[in-house]
Amino acid sequence: MSAMTKKEWIRSLKFVLFSISAGIIQIVSFTLMEELLHITHWVSYLVALILSVLWNFTLNRKFTFRSAGNIAAAMTLVALFYLVFTPLSTWWTAVLTGPAVGWNEYLVLIITMLINFVSEYLFERLVVFRKTIDTAK
Repeated sequence: MSAMTKKEWIRSLKFVLFSISAGIIQIVSFTLMEELLHITHWVSYLVALILSVLWNFTLNRKFTFRSAGNIAAAMTLVALFYLVFTPLSTWWTAVLTGPAVGWNEYLVLIITMLINFVSEYLFERLVVFRKTIDTAK
């Protein structure tokens, strides 16, 4: 295995581990709002998603992609990603968990988190940090 391939595998592993930690934050905060506070499902999802995104972006920028690039520019690109992903995922969450379809909230949350994981990695790797990977000391 070449050094570059090994480096990308390690980068991918870091992204997976940080995404798992962000997923835990999302599930715990979602569960607290859903089960204890009885907040509307889509609001619980949205708040949990925002907390997860902030955590994941911060860790991945510093440790996975090791970017010294402009934080505001990188966060703006991530915000643009979520400007598309959030309304779509909030909509399909409401539809799939609503009375017409009736899927379990946690099943929809897990499926949505998996879609988010794959699409966010590709977006951050190929767009957000493409030119600034490994520029931090």
